[in-house]
Amino acid sequence: MKKAYKIEIKPTKEQKIKIHQTIGVSRFIYNFYIANNKETYEIDKKFFSGMDFSKWLNNEYIPNNQDKAWIKEVSSKATKQAIMNGEKAFKKFFKGESGFPKFKKKKNQDIKAYFPKNNKTDWTLERHRVKVPTLGWIRLKEFGYVPVDSIVKSGTVNQKADRYYISILVEEDIKINEGPCSKGIGIDLGLENFAICSNGLTKKNINKTTVVKKLEKKLKREQRKLSRKYESLKLRDKKMKGKAARQNIQKQVVKVQKLHQRLANIRTDYINKTVRELIKQKPSFITIEDLAVSNMMKNRHLAKAVAGQKFYEFRTKLISKANQNNIEIRIVNRFYPSSKTCSCCGAYKKDLKISDRVYKCDNCKTELDRDLNASINLANAKEYKTA
Repeated sequence: MKKAYKIEIKPTKEQKIKIHQTIGVSRFIYNFYIANNKETYEIDKKFFSGMDFSKWLNNEYIPNNQDKAWIKEVSSKATKQAIMNGEKAFKKFFKGESGFPKFKKKKNQDIKAYFPKNNKTDWTLERHRVKVPTLGWIRLKEFGYVPVDSIVKSGTVNQKADRYYISILVEEDIKINEGPCSKGIGIDLGLENFAICSNGLTKKNINKTTVVKKLEKKLKREQRKLSRKYESLKLRDKKMKGKAARQNIQKQVVKVQKLHQRLANIRTDYINKTVRELIKQKPSFITIEDLAVSNMMKNRHLAKAVAGQKFYEFRTKLISKANQNNIEIRIVNRFYPSSKTCSCCGAYKKDLKISDRVYKCDNCKTELDRDLNASINLANAKEYKTA
């Protein structure tokens, strides 16, 4: 079974230059592929596949444009992977799974340098370091996290907030844990509380804690500082524009990026702990609702709160861990009336408002927390699909 490990690394100055160069070329090639396909389709109604574009790039474009010879200075596999990622984005667009592919921006830092394993000695794992093709030995910041006896398939290196990370895809034997030993549970995800389970377990909203609120407040201040620096640079005369001003802007950019990463790490850690706590109970099944997160994000009053909950990341990690522990994941249709149905008698309450936090049944006079009632209904749902 394939498994990915992500760990922070400590590259040398020479290795940092090589990483930045590879990431920069990969970003250029990705954007070039999207722009070229868009232009070609508008003129000739044709679409370049990843393989065709790669052949045209290496056999025609680069030889006829000597100013683009720097593309060849990095690993050819990294540039080819960038093209294939672009093709994958187009395929998702054609299938209706996503929107039109967007250009990658340098400030977003969402491009990874891809390094495949061509020879046996390309990727070598040790307790405290890893050997990466074209980069050589790189020291790890966490020792013993990646199993040394694992078979490496490929890996990527990326930069985030002035820190460097490596993701290694390995082939290893993962033992499937024993079967469940308790009854199934339903989970209702929300904004007031992150997760409410049918067995009474409630996970609070991490975004309402003091730590996260202080970080968000600090992030606002740092973003205002960055915005003012950009505006002041525009107002200055051309003679006044120097390296010092741009260096100060870059320092402020890194500060903002570090705060974004800190918030993301807190939320991801909370999701990991929540998933671990749910799996530890060994339920026979876990039922969740198929939330329309993209539709929820269209509400400008709730968009920020919904994005901070990371519902999709929670669902992905829950399914992955449940499969490893032989637990069935049931997904109920998003139109299933879990909140408006009484969990005791099954009566349907049509006039239930969003502001009503307590469910009061008019039939059997049951009074129950709205979210707990919904989680019980999800656990008892008869129509579902398995993940």
